[in-house]
Parts: sequence; structure tokens; C-alpha cells
Amino acid sequence: MADVTFYRDEALPFLEAKRCHKSDLAYQKHFHEEYSIGLIDEGETQAWCDGILWRVEAGRMISFPPLMFHACQPAEDAQWKYKMLFIKPEWLAHLEMPDINQLHIPFLLENGKNEACSKLLNRIMEALTRSGSPLEIETALIELVHKLVNKHASDLTHEPYGILEPKYVNLLKEYIHAHYTDRITLDTLEQEAGISRYHLIRMFKKSTHVPPHVYQNLLRINHAKKELKNRRPIAEIAVDTGFYDQSHFSKAFAKIVGATPQTYAMSV
Repeated sequence: MADVTFYRDEALPFLEAKRCHKSDLAYQKHFHEEYSIGLIDEGETQAWCDGILWRVEAGRMISFPPLMFHACQPAEDAQWKYKMLFIKPEWLAHLEMPDINQLHIPFLLENGKNEACSKLLNRIMEALTRSGSPLEIETALIELVHKLVNKHASDLTHEPYGILEPKYVNLLKEYIHAHYTDRITLDTLEQEAGISRYHLIRMFKKSTHVPPHVYQNLLRINHAKKELKNRRPIAEIAVDTGFYDQSHFSKAFAKIVGATPQTYAMSV
């Protein structure tokens, strides 16, 4: 793995991720045009931010709003590894999310929220590195931003659509059932339902107990089981059901079925 690696998805032009494993890399004072959220994996650094010096240890997250000057100096004689997300402010402005302006200040998180947000940032990075679906990546990103701005990081808040919620959820389900082998994005679902991606994710999860990308994967796996019974090649099924590659398909299949596609096929 390179010392510094960047990850992007053309379906998610508002997001870029960076992984750094270079211990001697220090940054002079600079700023980003994007909102940046970082997680220190190993070591620690002194982070200068707009005249204030922050000590950021392993396991801690820190964020900077667009155009805010900052600089980082890792501790000497220590491994320094970190991850960083860069989010375009236009995407954040598009979310109909309460208290989104709380993201306009830099901060270190308290322990409980730091742990919850770290898990989500790691989930985003893991999905990007294995070329996960845009639906999965953006859903996790919205969940991360929600936890950052919500004082209690609760999962459900008041939804403004009331008795119309079942209607919107059914619209989303119908679309996913019709296109579950496609590379669905939240932008597509937003246009299909006519409500913001922030609200549709929360509404869908409230109704089904899973986010849209998990629902889509379940449809893919159920379809794959039928095709495996017909003795079709596993590699063909992986492509036809919309998975990135056979390895990704096998891992997703085993998590749901409890066995690999090969084991399942040999048993029917």
C-alpha cells in the first residue's frame, strides 16, 4: 500500500477520501475548500487550527470547516496513520438536515460520540477501498454527518411527512425491486420519491429497520440463490446481480446465507 492513497467514486463527485501511512509527513498551514473529517489510527499529532493548538491522539477524530487554516505536526519517533474525508459544502447544503450549521466549527468529539462516528468513518473508508456501492457509501456518510450534528446521536428524529411516510417508503421499495441489479444512487432515489435523501434514508430505515442499500443487497442475494440452484457459474451470477466482483459477492452472500455461494450450490 502506498504511503498516501486517495479514493474516489465517479458516482459520488462530492466526496474524496485519503489514507496516510507516512510518519514523517507534516503539513504547513493550509486550508481545504471541502469540509474535512479526520481519524487518527496510530500515533498522535499537534494540530494547529486558526491559532489554537489541539493534541489529537490515536482513536480521536477532528474536523475542519472549508477555508479554515490548519496545520499538523506528527509526534516524533511514532507511527502516524490517519484517514480523512473531504466533503464538498454543496452536498452538505443540499441535505435537509437539522442543525447542519453546527458543522461550521472545528472540534474534537467527546468519547461516546467519537466512538460512534469513528465506526461510521471506518465503514465509509472500507466501502470505498472495496469499491462498494454508491448507495452504501453515501448512506454511511449521511449517518456520520447526522451523528456529528446531533447532540445525542439518536437514530430517529421527528419526520415531517406524517401519514405520507408509507407512501414514500412503498415508492422506494418499488423502485429498488425493479432495479436491484443496478448501481442505484441516493440521487436517483431522491428524484424518484421527491423527498430529500436525508429524510428518505431515515424514513426507510424506520419502516424496514434497514437502510436502502441493505434492502437492495438482500434482493440481490435472494436472486442469486435461485440462480445457484440452476447451476449457473458463480462469476456470471455475481456480475448479473450487480456485485463489483466475485469476491465481494461471496462475502456478501456468506454474511446473509451462512455459507459461500459454492457451498450453497453444491448443496442443492
